[in-house]
Amino acid sequence: MAVETRVPDDDCEALTGWGRTAPTLARVYRPRGPAEAAAALRAPGPRGAIARGLGRAHGDAAQNAGGTVLDMTGLDRIRAVDARAGLVDCEAGVSLHRLMEVLLPLGRFVPVVPATRYVTVGGAVAADVHGGNQHVAGSFGRHVVSLELLTPDGEIRTVRPGTPLFDATTGGMGLTGVILSAVLRLPAVETSLVRVDTERARDLDDLLARLAGGDHRYAYSTARVDLLARGAATGRAVLTRGDPAPYDALPRRHPARRAPLAFRPARLPAAPPYVPGGLLGGTPAGLFNALWYRASPRAATGRLRPLSGFFHPLDAVPHWNRLYGPGGSVPYRFVLPCGREEVLRGIVRRIAGRRWPVLPAVLQRFGPGGPGPLSFALPGWSLSLGLPTGLPGLGAFLDALDEEVAEAGGRVHLAGDARVRPEVLAAMYPRLDEFRALRAALDPGSVLVSDLSRRLGL
Repeated sequence: MAVETRVPDDDCEALTGWGRTAPTLARVYRPRGPAEAAAALRAPGPRGAIARGLGRAHGDAAQNAGGTVLDMTGLDRIRAVDARAGLVDCEAGVSLHRLMEVLLPLGRFVPVVPATRYVTVGGAVAADVHGGNQHVAGSFGRHVVSLELLTPDGEIRTVRPGTPLFDATTGGMGLTGVILSAVLRLPAVETSLVRVDTERARDLDDLLARLAGGDHRYAYSTARVDLLARGAATGRAVLTRGDPAPYDALPRRHPARRAPLAFRPARLPAAPPYVPGGLLGGTPAGLFNALWYRASPRAATGRLRPLSGFFHPLDAVPHWNRLYGPGGSVPYRFVLPCGREEVLRGIVRRIAGRRWPVLPAVLQRFGPGGPGPLSFALPGWSLSLGLPTGLPGLGAFLDALDEEVAEAGGRVHLAGDARVRPEVLAAMYPRLDEFRALRAALDPGSVLVSDLSRRLGL
């Protein structure tokens, strides 16, 4: 049966990443199924096409200036769940939020939980996202049993781990094909709560020692670092670690005993559409960081927290990215290999010395990396922060950090990038030529193109 290619919903739409920088215009198609997605790839136009999910990539990975963007959120069916085996078969446009709603009552949870649950399964695979359990569970691609991938030639392929195409797709930023569906392996849980231990670290050295010495005892571990603290307090942090709470850990009269697997995420008022100058001027940010650190317990163990509050406190505030002001924010997320802690210390000192308005950054200890040539994770230390645009000297400062990170054997996260220079990329991703060669063979007509790929020559 012939499939009609849908005309764009509008002639052009303005698109940005979650950081709201580098806006571009593109023709947006919204396929309702694999056949319509394939039809769109057969006639992508001279600027090619790229798939997009819920738009939570901070940079330009899901934009295509003057070209076509496939909004994949219409492919949102959960096709099958095998709770006993711990497997779910779902289309790529299903959000992790929706998976939690469906899976938690069945005693299953998503295998990797990134900083937001409002990301699609396709986006999680394409970015090979990581979460607070990266040190023990690795990144998202390690939990994918199989993919249905629409390749640039219009063929739908079943792709499995251990093959070059699978490896290149996990972390490949949507440039090897349009992910249509995935089968995921799921961990079991007994409640929708996390048993949490919290402690303060007085400085960065104290924090690194605590992470290295105790992370192996926890499923989830993240630290929020005050990058405005200086002197003896440089790198002070609040370390939060936890495990899924078993039912027997609930106090006798705890309300969760009646519905231990209920998923009730909090929701607060939306951030205003325009915040003059943002809420993150230097003085407000400094006061917030100081109050936040002092209000956190020096040490607390065994506290029960809902999954949504533990993993995604910002998801409770719709459009929280507006808090950085009308110019948006520049994210900076990098990873350094083990043994390069002195480089991390130097970067933290230099950021703190700038006195820029930055909320507590997230530091994690990473475990195994992904198999993909563009997968971000590697064993070591990852730091993630956001800065308002327009800070004096910001571009040159981050360029210098890029070079230092690359020289130390580290890399920046492509899913959050909109500014890295192409000449630095090869040092960060030594298998870059392998990825380019696979793409050239798979997509000789350059059907799949994004602003990211065009900027970095991917």
